[in-house]
Amino acid sequence: MLKVAEAFLLALFIAGAIFVSHWIGQQAYTWMPPQATAEAQRVDDLFSFLVSVGAFVFLGLVGMMLYSVIFFRAKPDDYSEGHPSRGSTKLELLWLVAPTLLVLWIAAQNINIYRQLNILGLKQIVQLPLEAPADAAPEPDQLKAATKQIKVVAKQWDWTFEYPNQATSHELHLPVNQSTRLDLQAEAVIHGFYLPAFRLKQDMIPGREIDLVVTPIRFGKYRLQDSQYSGTYFALMSADVYVESQEAYKQWLVAAAKQPSEVANAAIAEQQQPPKTLFKTGWQTVTTTAVAKVAASQDGDS
Repeated sequence: MLKVAEAFLLALFIAGAIFVSHWIGQQAYTWMPPQATAEAQRVDDLFSFLVSVGAFVFLGLVGMMLYSVIFFRAKPDDYSEGHPSRGSTKLELLWLVAPTLLVLWIAAQNINIYRQLNILGLKQIVQLPLEAPADAAPEPDQLKAATKQIKVVAKQWDWTFEYPNQATSHELHLPVNQSTRLDLQAEAVIHGFYLPAFRLKQDMIPGREIDLVVTPIRFGKYRLQDSQYSGTYFALMSADVYVESQEAYKQWLVAAAKQPSEVANAAIAEQQQPPKTLFKTGWQTVTTTAVAKVAASQDGDS
């Protein structure tokens, strides 16, 4: 009768842990910025699942420790060691098979997300089947082909975006509900294309073009940051990202082609500030892109 009660309580605890873990996993959706792309949904689903698994493991370990402390406390004069769990084939298989299957499943989900992003240019880095053969049948969840392509150039400390109509801007404009291919290029050092609302964080490697497809689904203004340390003032390297309607995007594209975009570089103001140090070190820092252009134009005029 005691064993039946213990089994019932164990089953009740497991059911409660699954319910609480699932609830915590659902709360994980609110920890992220609002989903701004179709690809973000898959990323959030995977993140929610990992949070649920982590919460279940945490509750299981804490429950086991509390159960052991309450019901298996040693007597005050008992200094003997507990029974070792070595040699248990079932336990060893459980600890080997369960994590292996979980890691393989997570890896498969990551590969599916990379396929959805249709990333090109990474085969030389990671030998994974990120792209299906040309004659292969498209997967049900595969994104439609990108209708537009925008070149993204990162350099210290500036983001430049080149559009199909030869317009150049320091703002990224994307049409809503359309797949756009971004051609990521870095000039001198590694940069990181980081858009939290898009769930994108892709390294940009000098000398290598990396393409990825995004499908914005939410209107708004977002912030692009450099996730890699690329030198002094790298934290100020940011750009505005606008997701707008098809009509607004076409109107902006026409206007951007007629007038050049000025560099709004926060690193300029930071660099022109007097140094806040007690001692002069004589160390030189890299000049920002806009400041270097202004200096070159002044030398040319002189």
